[in-house]
Amino acid sequence: MENRADPVEALVVVDVQTAFVTGEGALPEADRLVDRTADLIVRARRGGALVVHVQNDGPPGADDAPGTPGWGLHHPVRTGPTETVVRKEHDDGFQETRLGALLTGAGVRSVAVCGLMSEMCVQATARTALAHGYRVVLPYDAHATHDVPAAPGISEAVPAAVVARVAAWALGSDAEVTVPAAGVTFTAPVPPGR
Repeated sequence: MENRADPVEALVVVDVQTAFVTGEGALPEADRLVDRTADLIVRARRGGALVVHVQNDGPPGADDAPGTPGWGLHHPVRTGPTETVVRKEHDDGFQETRLGALLTGAGVRSVAVCGLMSEMCVQATARTALAHGYRVVLPYDAHATHDVPAAPGISEAVPAAVVARVAAWALGSDAEVTVPAAGVTFTAPVPPGR
């Protein structure tokens, strides 16, 4: 029997940008990640959930620097009252952005977080969501990262799948990390005052 989570009211898609899912800099599991995040977006839209695409503004010269081809979001955005883009300059999607205000304004109490990089922006955003009291679902097969290279005298290389698993595990028991992307269901949030 497949694990299923109770419905969530928002999908936060972290940094699924061209530089990280296409070309030479693509993640080892980029195709899988793109398929899973695309499916989550379609189902979140269908369920009436708030969809937030978080877009990293990398520093000048980075593959994801604003205005570069790699900076663009990979998935098309249907900007409107239930779908938007939040730009960020830090790992945490909440830090110095309007993400928190968007979720609060929409009446969101539960979020699914997906995207990349597992141990950086995904984990930081999920951790802050937990700290703000949101129920957080982190589908184990809808976030990814790069391999960690070997460090001579310290450790061998660590495969990306292991890094992603440890990043999710490090969130502790408050996040729901055993649900696959296919097990995430969505519902519309109830705005305050309704």
